[in-house]
Amino acid sequence: MALVNRRKGMEWRAASWMARHPGMTGTPAALAASVVELGPVTTGTVMAGLGAAGVSWYRGHPETFDRFGAPVLRSFRRRWLRYVGRRWRGLMIDCEFGRENRRTGHIEVPRLVRVRSASPSIDTLYVKVLRGQSLKKFQDAADELSMALRADALGIVKVKPGVIALTVVRGNPFEQIIDPAEIPADSSDVDLSALYFGEDEYGNDWTEPILGNHLLGVGAAGSGKSSLMWNPLRAMGLAIRDGLVRVDMCDLKGGMEAGNARPLFNKYADDPDKALQVIEAFRNDMKTTQRHLKDEGLRKVRVSTETPLRVLMIDELAMMTALGSSSVTRAAVKLLAEIMTQGRASGFAVCAYLQEPTKDILPVRDLFTRRICLRTTAENHADMTLGDGMRVKGALADEIPADEEHAGIGFRVDQYTRKPIRVRAGNVADEDIEELVRTCPAPTEDTSNVVEFRRDEDEDAA
Repeated sequence: MALVNRRKGMEWRAASWMARHPGMTGTPAALAASVVELGPVTTGTVMAGLGAAGVSWYRGHPETFDRFGAPVLRSFRRRWLRYVGRRWRGLMIDCEFGRENRRTGHIEVPRLVRVRSASPSIDTLYVKVLRGQSLKKFQDAADELSMALRADALGIVKVKPGVIALTVVRGNPFEQIIDPAEIPADSSDVDLSALYFGEDEYGNDWTEPILGNHLLGVGAAGSGKSSLMWNPLRAMGLAIRDGLVRVDMCDLKGGMEAGNARPLFNKYADDPDKALQVIEAFRNDMKTTQRHLKDEGLRKVRVSTETPLRVLMIDELAMMTALGSSSVTRAAVKLLAEIMTQGRASGFAVCAYLQEPTKDILPVRDLFTRRICLRTTAENHADMTLGDGMRVKGALADEIPADEEHAGIGFRVDQYTRKPIRVRAGNVADEDIEELVRTCPAPTEDTSNVVEFRRDEDEDAA
């Protein structure tokens, strides 16, 4: 059989392009048909109405527009301006991903299938590679691609056979340090369904619900995890003072993080053995509240001084779930699983913080309903924390620089669009913690809020 040494005709290439991009060809055809059938005035009126509706949406409800409308418009604009055919072709050739077809002499390049822009600073490019090209070839050329795309960070992963995703991150939307959460003027101003944590990359307040949820904060040492603990504490400070919220703290850094803030807490522990008793007491209180709600005929707690929101905070959770003694870790994992599967309706929430989110370290990882991923040391930690595929969509947590300028920067998942959003937690200084402790101490019921116990061997000796 004779070898074909010429390309497809231009008309066939155009037809193929039109089939791959029906929106680009169908929209002009629909407009032309509308002008012919309805007239230019009617068509112009409809288009003006759609434009006015879009502007009204943009101006009147920016939250939903930024969540649903902006990503679609942004993806379209960048696809046909920033990554338009000739530019993309030149970029691929310059980075040595082009290949000459030995029969036709035409230079072939990997094809850009689609572009998704989850946020103003993150693009995900889905690329169909040429036959014979590998993921490793692209990963080896990551520096060249990053320079060509003018990216601050670039992630390259395989999506499916023959298709890879280039996740392009440009710029740092958080050039200024974010102020910490304000302590409310009154406990009635505390919104337990939207506690302030910081800002997102759109400049909006970043809030998280604590009532009815369990929160997991993941980040390497120095990434700013402490801000994920102190900001919500400040945001609900007066509710703590007035007895509407009771916080139990397990500070497994040996008391270095929260040792000077003991007046805030109902119970406090600074080593795994004491922390196990705090967790067990927390579980027992949950059971008592469940019985109370059942007797009252209630399916859900109503936060009050009689039935306050109970929050269990655990810093360096790995000490309780993997790195402590086997007896402590087994008991802690069992208790935490019981609390997290049963505590939401009764007003018992768990907030935990750790560095490594693997299943070996955190067997109950999937029970956390809200998750935040700051800077990590491994690229798969973002998917482990936020969910499968989140790194492809832009959550390059392992690419966040390890310096003070980027402390507190990370990713959360939008609960509606399931896309990662860049966020930065408010910077909580020592004086901010001192202010919180001074103005919002928890009501004292016992002579000490520190859990004390005697080891079994001490009891035996006694």
